[in-house]
Amino acid sequence: MEESRLCQWTVIRSVLAILQWWGFNVTVIIMNKWIFQKMDFKFPLTVSCIHFICSAIGAYTVIKVLKLKPLIVVDPEDRWRRIFPMSFVFCINIVLGNVSLRYIPVSFMQTIKSFTPATTVILQWLVWSKHFDLRIWASLIPIVGGILLTSITELSFNTFGFCAALFGCLATSTKTILAESLLHGYKFDSINTVYYMAPFATMILALPALLLEGSGVVAWLQTDPPLLSSFFIIFGSGVLAFCLNFSIFYVIHSTTAVTFNVAGNLKVAVAVTCSWLIFRNPISMMNAVGCAITLVGCTFYGYVRHMLSQQTPGTPRTPRTPRISMEFVPLVNEKLEDKV
Repeated sequence: MEESRLCQWTVIRSVLAILQWWGFNVTVIIMNKWIFQKMDFKFPLTVSCIHFICSAIGAYTVIKVLKLKPLIVVDPEDRWRRIFPMSFVFCINIVLGNVSLRYIPVSFMQTIKSFTPATTVILQWLVWSKHFDLRIWASLIPIVGGILLTSITELSFNTFGFCAALFGCLATSTKTILAESLLHGYKFDSINTVYYMAPFATMILALPALLLEGSGVVAWLQTDPPLLSSFFIIFGSGVLAFCLNFSIFYVIHSTTAVTFNVAGNLKVAVAVTCSWLIFRNPISMMNAVGCAITLVGCTFYGYVRHMLSQQTPGTPRTPRTPRISMEFVPLVNEKLEDKV
């Protein structure tokens, strides 16, 4: 009886963690789109900078003030030599995501974002000559096909927004690859990742945001918008962006890899549905089919990765490039795909 109750509580905790993650993720996406479209605050660099500031303050509060997570100590030299390059790519990734939200619908942006597994595999194959199991390559076919179908049939297609989202996928994949080589020896969790990267990202982005968008922000303020509600929405999205990172950490420790992958793809479907209900962007039938094919491909990719990781020692694998003496350790768990 006691074991049955424990099992039930584990399931309930996992479901609640996933729902919390979905809530934060979808809310942040919708709020950012609302800021760009409904509030006419068309300054993605400024929005990204505010998010980084809120995330830096939040991570400091969790680790230093509330002490909910232990600080992973990094040598000062490594902060500049290793973490700063990662922060630069991290910054580009977030900015491109917000730029794409300004020009294309949430549904299209989220579908393109699902292309990240394919770009990661392709970059590792090209840069490191790393070999992958044929099932990995097979799982990329529906992802690529779904993206192509969605792009061709997108009624609100914008070339600049599409390119921003696509290069955002490349930035995410580059971040993953750099993490393995630059941050050897540091097994970061999501909160420590934000703790070290957000201040660097703020420093990188503050000057460009001021120079490129400062005058535009001042002009927007002079149009007499409802300042209190605007302030609440913009900074609220930054606070929720930090909460999103914390919820990711909680979900990872409450679910399995397969559950996380499936929940992540269902989260995309929830975000697409909610954005359509709010913004009413037109979606054709073939566009919806392309999105569905992409999500199925992502789920299959996650399942194949999980099955290959569970292979016992001695199980034949696809030949791979020999590693050097240093075993690479990723910055964060491979399941951490949603950031700030």
